[in-house]
Amino acid sequence: MKIIFKDALIYDGGVMKKQSVLFDGTALCAFDFAADSIGCARIFENTVILPGFCDVHVHFREPGFSYKETMESGTRAAAAGGYTAVCTMPNLSPTPDTREHLDEQLEAIRRAGGITVIPYGTITKAEAGEELSDMADMAKDVAGFSDDGRGVQSEEMMEAAMRLAKSLGKPIVAHCEDNSLLRGGYIHDGEYAAAHGHRGICSESEWGPIARDIELVKKTGCAYHVCHISTKESVDIIRRAKAEGVDVSCETGPHYLTLDDSCLLEDGRFKMNPPLRAAEDREALVAGLLDGTVDMIATDHAPHSAEEKSRGLEKSLMGVVGLETAFPVLYTKLVKPGVISLEALAELMSKKPRERFGITSDAGFTVFDVGEEYEVDPEKFLSKGKSTPFAGMRVFGKCLATVTGGRAVYLDEKIIKNI
Repeated sequence: MKIIFKDALIYDGGVMKKQSVLFDGTALCAFDFAADSIGCARIFENTVILPGFCDVHVHFREPGFSYKETMESGTRAAAAGGYTAVCTMPNLSPTPDTREHLDEQLEAIRRAGGITVIPYGTITKAEAGEELSDMADMAKDVAGFSDDGRGVQSEEMMEAAMRLAKSLGKPIVAHCEDNSLLRGGYIHDGEYAAAHGHRGICSESEWGPIARDIELVKKTGCAYHVCHISTKESVDIIRRAKAEGVDVSCETGPHYLTLDDSCLLEDGRFKMNPPLRAAEDREALVAGLLDGTVDMIATDHAPHSAEEKSRGLEKSLMGVVGLETAFPVLYTKLVKPGVISLEALAELMSKKPRERFGITSDAGFTVFDVGEEYEVDPEKFLSKGKSTPFAGMRVFGKCLATVTGGRAVYLDEKIIKNI
């Protein structure tokens, strides 16, 4: 059997080109309907072929919390979402704060195979904020350094970390959160919290540490990346810093770009950190995408067990999964309405994160059928985590294949039965 993607839109050097291609399960080649024999081919239309995505912010939970996600289940989920490279956050047990601890995670990565997985080392020992990790011993095998899940509270500690990271040629990747401003909050300090009696998280708890760190970057010259920005003030601060030539980049997530606190329900699948903010924050994030302030889109894929996410907004653990829904949600909510172009989305999900973090592994390609509308069903996820705010949403964009290194790391069942 042959598989032909007829008149596929193919990303090529920053533009989308229309071309029919033959797919054999691992490679693509041009197909001319006038000259080539179709035979008993299965023809797919409405497909887009993009470079494999790169997510610089995921949680695969191994070692330490394999009941939530393993390296195997996480990489399978990533490939099913079109990803060929990810960077894994260090909230693990043990945390990768020494060479010995990092080696445990690297061994799990070697066992899982499939796609490219690059870990982060921690900024501080056990992410406790009191002593720098063994950054020099880990530098050659990490994407950068992060205490994700916890903000570095001490300005002096952050400055020391930046100076060391600068000397090692690695970025500081910051979860920006001022603990003194949290006051027990767990959703955005906005209209929904006020109307339903919930404790809110103020926006300053995020943008305050960003403003502090920008000044430290000016002093140290460190490459600095801000995780999962969610507020309009964060966008403004980073926009101004870039205009001043500061070496800063940032990411936001699909949920912050497409949802806000008016979408909240009394359900743990709407609880993440930072929280869904107000509509004006979401609009500012989209504006940041359009003007280049927001450099890339990352999912912050954070799986938990069903029980851990079943305790409502107040008591459920923070975090939702996102690798298998990122492209269809963004295509449906941003590309189809004409908010951003398909080319721009490809760059935000593949080219820009790879460039910023120096990820040179083969991107390969991913193929999506964007003609079929379907409902997001978490029970079909390959991730162990099923908690997503997008459950039940009608979307376009089903992954048909993901290939990297000359090997198919994901094939949809519709492809498998025709290869």
